[in-house]
Amino acid sequence: MDLAGALAYLDDHLNLETDASARAAAKRLDRVGALVELMGDPQRTYPVLHLTGTNGKGSTARILTSLLVTKGLSVGTYTSPHLERFNERMAWNGEAISDAAFVEVIEAVAGIEMLVPSRPTVFEILTAGAFRWFADIAVDAAVVEVGLGGRWDATNVADGQVAVVTNVSLDHAETIGPTLADIAAEKAGSTLVLGETDPALVEIFRGAGAAEVWERERDFACERNRLAHGGRIFDVRTPGGRYEDLYLPVHGAHQADNAAVALAAAEAFFGAPVDGDVAAEALAAVRIPGRLEVVGRQPLCVLDGAHNPAGAAAAAVAIAEAFGHTSSTVLVVGLLEGKDPVEMLEALGARNGRALVACPAPSPRSLPASEVAAGARALGLEAEAAASVPEALARALALAAPEDLVLVSGSLYVVGAARAALMH
Repeated sequence: MDLAGALAYLDDHLNLETDASARAAAKRLDRVGALVELMGDPQRTYPVLHLTGTNGKGSTARILTSLLVTKGLSVGTYTSPHLERFNERMAWNGEAISDAAFVEVIEAVAGIEMLVPSRPTVFEILTAGAFRWFADIAVDAAVVEVGLGGRWDATNVADGQVAVVTNVSLDHAETIGPTLADIAAEKAGSTLVLGETDPALVEIFRGAGAAEVWERERDFACERNRLAHGGRIFDVRTPGGRYEDLYLPVHGAHQADNAAVALAAAEAFFGAPVDGDVAAEALAAVRIPGRLEVVGRQPLCVLDGAHNPAGAAAAAVAIAEAFGHTSSTVLVVGLLEGKDPVEMLEALGARNGRALVACPAPSPRSLPASEVAAGARALGLEAEAAASVPEALARALALAAPEDLVLVSGSLYVVGAARAALMH
C-alpha cells in the first residue's frame, strides 16, 4: 500500500463526517473495540488526556500538547477534522505523522479489518491507527480529541486519566442528545477539568461520575485577558498557583480561556503545578492553523474555522478587537447542511460587512452557495455565489481594497481549501 492506496482504502469506507444520514452507524463501539483488541489494546499502554466540548477542543489540544512537550514528555496528539491532509490528525510532539508512517498504520488496520464484526468507519480506522502509532513510538502521554462526541465516540475505547470539557452548546445536540443536559451527562472522566460554567450543566457534570471535578471560575480561571501584538497576554489561576503575564501568539480572548483549561489539565495530569517558565515557553510556541490565522496582507486575509453560531460570535468579537483598524470586510463563507445561513452570518458579524462571496464547502454535506448568498442578502449585504472556494477567494481578493479585511469562514472544510489555495 502506498499513500494513494491508503487514501483510497479510507475513501472506500463510510465517513460519518461527510455522510450525516449514516450517523446511526456511530452508535456502537464494537467495531473500533475489536480493532484495538486485535492490536493488543495499544491505547492502554500510555495515559490519555481526553478532550471534548462544542468549541475550542482542537485549540486546547494544541496548547495542552505544547505544555506536555515543553515539560519534556513524548506526546501523541489525535485531533479532527483536518484542514488539508489526514496526516494532520495524528501528531508526535506537534509534528504531523509522515506519509510513510501513516501508510503503515492504515495498512495495519486494513490487515485485520476482516476479523471485526462489521465494516469500520473512516473515523474508527483512523482512531485505531492513531492509538497503534502512539504505542509504536512509545509516547509518554496522548492528547485525544473526541470526534462526534458522546458515549459512542470511537475515542472512548481509551480511558482518560484526565477528561477535559471546554464548553457545551446545542451544536452537538443532534448527535449526542436532544438537550444540553443530555449532552453534559455524556461527558465524564477520571479527573474532570470543566470549562463550561452554566450552573445547570455544572450540576450534571458534578454527578456524572468523575473522581474529582475542577470547575472554571471556582478552581481555575483566566484573568486580566487582554490584547497584545499578535495575540493575548493574560494570567491564569489554578488549584496549584498563579501564572502571570503569559503570552499566547493566537488571536481571540477565547483562546486565552482555552489556555487556562489546558494549564489546569496539565496540572491535573502531573498532580503538581507546571513550572512558570515551562508554561510561558509552551504557550509562546503555540500555533493554531485555521483559527483567526492571518495568511495575507493588503488586503488583510484571515482564516477562521468557526462552524457554529457560538464559534462565529467568538470570532466576530476577536476580529473587531484585533483587526478593527481595517476599512471594511469582504467575507468568503461556505456552510454545511444543518446550519441556518442567517443565524451563522449574523453571529459572524456579516451585517457590518461590505460584501460576501458564498461558496460550496468541499464536502458532500455542503449547503448550496446560493442559499448562503440568499442569507447574506436577507441581512442587507451585497452577495454573490462562486462555484468553488478558490474561485470565491479570488473574487473576494479582487473586490477588496488594500486596507480591507477578507475573512474566510463558515467551515473548516472551506478554511482548509482556502489555506491550500493561498499557501501552496
